Amino acid sequence: MKRHALSLTLLLSSLTGAFANNDQVQLNSNLLNLVRARMNQSSTASWEIGTRIQTLLEVDFSSMSVFSSNYLTPTPPSAQTLNPVLDIARRVVNTRSSKQLVADGSSADPASIGVGVLLGNWTRAPGANWDTAAEDQLDALMKDTPRTVDGALSHRTEVVQLWSDYVYMVPPFLAYYGVLTANTTLISESYNQIKLYRKYLYDSNAHLWRHITTASRDLSGPQGTGGDAFNFNDTGYWTTGNGWAAAGMLRVLGTIKNSPYSKEFDDEQGDLKDWIGDIHNGMKDNLPSSGIFYNYADDDSTGADAASTALFAATVYRAVTLYDPGHYGGVVDAAERAREAIYSNNGTVHFDAQGWLRPVVNPNSFHEIGAESPEGQAFVLQMDNNWREWVSQGSKSAALGRTDLAAASGFRMLVLVLLASLLVL
Repeated sequence: MKRHALSLTLLLSSLTGAFANNDQVQLNSNLLNLVRARMNQSSTASWEIGTRIQTLLEVDFSSMSVFSSNYLTPTPPSAQTLNPVLDIARRVVNTRSSKQLVADGSSADPASIGVGVLLGNWTRAPGANWDTAAEDQLDALMKDTPRTVDGALSHRTEVVQLWSDYVYMVPPFLAYYGVLTANTTLISESYNQIKLYRKYLYDSNAHLWRHITTASRDLSGPQGTGGDAFNFNDTGYWTTGNGWAAAGMLRVLGTIKNSPYSKEFDDEQGDLKDWIGDIHNGMKDNLPSSGIFYNYADDDSTGADAASTALFAATVYRAVTLYDPGHYGGVVDAAERAREAIYSNNGTVHFDAQGWLRPVVNPNSFHEIGAESPEGQAFVLQMDNNWREWVSQGSKSAALGRTDLAAASGFRMLVLVLLASLLVL
């Protein structure tokens, strides 16, 4: 009998440890530091700079991120404490050569840097003309950018072309600008731009966003610089584009939710939650057994992409810590499978010795798998940060629905009871 009791104790201990260890797949700090170093050294394009700024805010200065309930402090924080972020934005402001923060052919990507510029202005940081730079960037968007006939601002300056990426670049800038200046028209416009882009790009059958579409231009407004180089469509479900859209909507949602205008925009927040959930459920259904998404979600011929996989997981963890999405057990499970795949074998599978994430889509050629992705590095840091925040808030018990949690706990208990019964017999 003692032998059975001892065996039972050892079995229960090992099983409990196995279940506990299942949640502990993570990267060590040395590898995370390498990931950060590669992001810092390689982020040179406008959208990469903007993504880097946002990542540093979320990871290093979380109280100043729009996901913090206290990001709008009664008095602005000391600019000196935010120097790692403001130094990046300051360099952009002091080297700009146009109304846009960066003139690179995109009307949207330079606006991604705008949150850093607005933060510099709000904290009265020295060394840059923050207010003028922010106003000029807003003016370039609202007055110089071609639109669709129903008001969607083009992602490009040449023609009216809508990219899913836009949702991360422009609406968060408009929402943050609106909150800081008490301009509810800009807050409304941030939501309206997302709604319009969703109208053009969302496929309700797949529950995913298509990547790029052209549209008819409003002939009464700016006509664009012209040219045929960007007169094309990309109707595939680009995984990174779906991640950009979900992440951008989460930033707008956080900006509004944690502001004095939350009640005024309650309906809009409800829409954003639904639209984020649409993407998460659509992506969940396309996660391969490897745990790494294909570059185009439903097309295995496009190759595996760990960058968009990290972004998907980052947005899921952010959603379940920002609000209660309800019935998200399957989505959270997909995020965990994706994160654990990226982290497998202590990161040796999907990171090289220098800390570069592998494999990744080419940031400058979205149909191709490339070698290095600055934004991919940022997505890993966001994923890790958001996952740790999720764990600190109670992990699965905080994210899974009650039914899902009960089922998971019940299944584990059933396994333990059955095995114990066999030992006793």
